[in-house]
Amino acid sequence: MPDAASEVSKDKLVQDFKLVIADAEELLKATASQAGEKVSAARERIQDRLHTAKIKLAEAEEALLIRTREAAKATDEFVHDKPWYAVGIAAGVGLIVGMLIGRR
Repeated sequence: MPDAASEVSKDKLVQDFKLVIADAEELLKATASQAGEKVSAARERIQDRLHTAKIKLAEAEEALLIRTREAAKATDEFVHDKPWYAVGIAAGVGLIVGMLIGRR
């Protein structure tokens, strides 16, 4: 089961990738007035790659969403199956957080 830090870093990666795609699209729009066969060919290649990247990004987001749902379901089942363990874990975490806050 993936840890929370891993899920957060994957979510951050997806967000960063979206920004890169948006920047590339903006660059393509800014160079739309440039003429020339090489520029046109490069723009077309970049547009194709951006389209592919968008599709892969959507697939990655879906996979991340599915894994998050699975983790939430597993946590819910654990809490329902072993409520006293969950209470103990929560109390332990609360104690540690309280001790850390109290040290300040």
